[in-house]
Amino acid sequence: QVQLVESGGGLVQAGGSLTLSCAASGRTFSSYVMGWFRQAPGKEREFVGAVTRNTLFTRYADSVNGRFTISRDNSKATVNLQMNSLKPEDTAVYYCAAALEWNSYSDRTSYNYWGQGTQVTVSS
Repeated sequence: QVQLVESGGGLVQAGGSLTLSCAASGRTFSSYVMGWFRQAPGKEREFVGAVTRNTLFTRYADSVNGRFTISRDNSKATVNLQMNSLKPEDTAVYYCAAALEWNSYSDRTSYNYWGQGTQVTVSS
């Protein structure tokens, strides 16, 4: 089992940058695929990006590809989401999540554990 806590959200102007962090507790962090999702008001929770257990591969939603970067440090049990060139449509609550399998990395139902979320607001 793993507990996840996000931090780093806030208010930023369009074009700006933010880095979200997710700290995991538990000794098996490296066993999990880690993903980031987001949920805007009135919308379903959507996939943002994911990283494999060994950090070799990352995948991103088309809407953020080229602007967002995921990194993880298994020694520190953390995963970060670097967000650049932010747009008002990036406004949402961002969640990190942990999954046991990579083959459905973009499917939120594949994730077993979730953080409480952190709000990101991008002003125009």
